Amino acid sequence: MGIVNVTPDSFFDGGMHMKTEDAVAHALRLRDDGADILDLGAESSRPGARPLSSEEELARLLPVLCGIRARASGVCISVDTYHAATADAVLRCGAEIINDISGCDYDPGLLDVLTQYRPGYVLMHRQGRPATMQVAPRYDDVRREVMEFFEQGLNRLTRAGLPEDRIALDPGIGFGKTLEHNLTLLAHAEDWRTFGRPVLMGLSMKSLFGDLLGLPAARRGAATQTATALLWQKGVFWHRVHDAAAARQGLRLAAALRTGGALHV
Repeated sequence: MGIVNVTPDSFFDGGMHMKTEDAVAHALRLRDDGADILDLGAESSRPGARPLSSEEELARLLPVLCGIRARASGVCISVDTYHAATADAVLRCGAEIINDISGCDYDPGLLDVLTQYRPGYVLMHRQGRPATMQVAPRYDDVRREVMEFFEQGLNRLTRAGLPEDRIALDPGIGFGKTLEHNLTLLAHAEDWRTFGRPVLMGLSMKSLFGDLLGLPAARRGAATQTATALLWQKGVFWHRVHDAAAARQGLRLAAALRTGGALHV
């Protein structure tokens, strides 16, 4: 899943693709570099980020979505949003997946949109909202609490009418979690596989690598590539990344070393 941020304030590439033509060109490069899905986002979810209205979000998203559709009609597009109105508009325009940091909690109307269109949906764990989520996050048992969140979220979604085979799980690394919480979750990726749903990992260039290795954002590429390959070995097969070519290279190497053959990844 290649990241296409149409934001001025994202922690890694904020402002780089604000113009529609720049964002579309970046998306097409990610596709050519091996991204299976393009994930469009107009609101930064970094700690302390300012929330957007649905109107602001759509003003950024729709020209890019339409531009990609015009030049790459077959590519799978995901949209990163928690707004029901945004989800409704982008699904009507050809998006196939809603990547939601809120678990349908920020805008209750999103659940109705999901059950109407039945798109792919990423159910992500988080504690708090982006503005305050990294202010002293606490858990009694982070593994157990993330598992309970997924169980409750899956039950809520399927009872409402979204088929379970449309849902992927994201443990929300960095979303209301300390370094210790993040590392505990990553060390036990087998936990989430018990649900039988695909796991999407969003580690790319994150502050985890700064906290652990002392790396600034611009130098976290190799750490991201290594973690992506290691998590593939643990059964995590979907990865949301800024550098699709590097991620695919690492995944091909991990697959070859595991199987003894050069597999297509």
